Amino acid sequence: MTSTRPDPVPDPATQKGADMAPAATHSGAPDTMAQARAALRDVVPSLVALVRSVPDANSASVGTWTVGEVAAHLSHSFRADTDALAGKPVPEAIVTKAGIAEATAKLLAEDGERDPAVLADRIATLAGEFDDVASRSQSATVEWLQGARLPPSAVACHLLNECLVHGHDIAKATGRPWPIQPRHALLAVEAFLIPLLAALPPTAFVNQEKAGSFRARIELRLRGGRRTLMVLDGGSLTLDAGGARDVDAHISADPTAFVLVFIGRQGIWKPLLEGKLAAWGTRPWKLIRMLAVMSPP
Repeated sequence: MTSTRPDPVPDPATQKGADMAPAATHSGAPDTMAQARAALRDVVPSLVALVRSVPDANSASVGTWTVGEVAAHLSHSFRADTDALAGKPVPEAIVTKAGIAEATAKLLAEDGERDPAVLADRIATLAGEFDDVASRSQSATVEWLQGARLPPSAVACHLLNECLVHGHDIAKATGRPWPIQPRHALLAVEAFLIPLLAALPPTAFVNQEKAGSFRARIELRLRGGRRTLMVLDGGSLTLDAGGARDVDAHISADPTAFVLVFIGRQGIWKPLLEGKLAAWGTRPWKLIRMLAVMSPP
């Protein structure tokens, strides 16, 4: 990374200020749900086939989880998000890294199923149920984890994000390909991750011990999408729609690369060298520090 601006990457968001938008305006358009459902219909069959092909459910995957546990967790995500859209109770969870880890561990302890074929069938069935419920959803917002109020499209895009990221986890563990389409990753970021940041307490995505008094203003430009100004101040992460003023660093990102870096599945240096991420600004080192103190659930 360098403190001088590189040759610009093609980015449709070129209007200063006009394309800066708060999270809530990214997520609730009527066609966003249609896009999310279409994306899930694209991804789920490949995900089901991937789970069904797992040779050993006990092989290590991500963190302390086995491949079978990742697949079971995916089925729990389908169940919880379907229930959220249907207005039914969802699991109790605090949406922080520790809180989600505790909630998912509880669900995994209560559900001992790890057979890949059984879990593949379960995911396929739950995906059909989710799509049916989503097709009939009329609410402006629904209650999600920790009581967060989200547009139904954001819940659908959460499920899409789970499929993309945990499909990546299973594929990596089993030596299989798992291409993530940029348009799917863009939906996951703009229509789920950013609205969630706006809906949760500003400390939810930040490691408080690491953050200390660190402050940074980082403008994210997702290729093919919008600009978002992220402001980290003393352990609180907020979004600023007021325009790209006093920015420490800018980052132009391929959506797929951004998802994998943000969620901790890939380091930043490889996508930087490959041109999938480009960073510039007066204080680009703050981008690296911000990523180090971020703690997404």
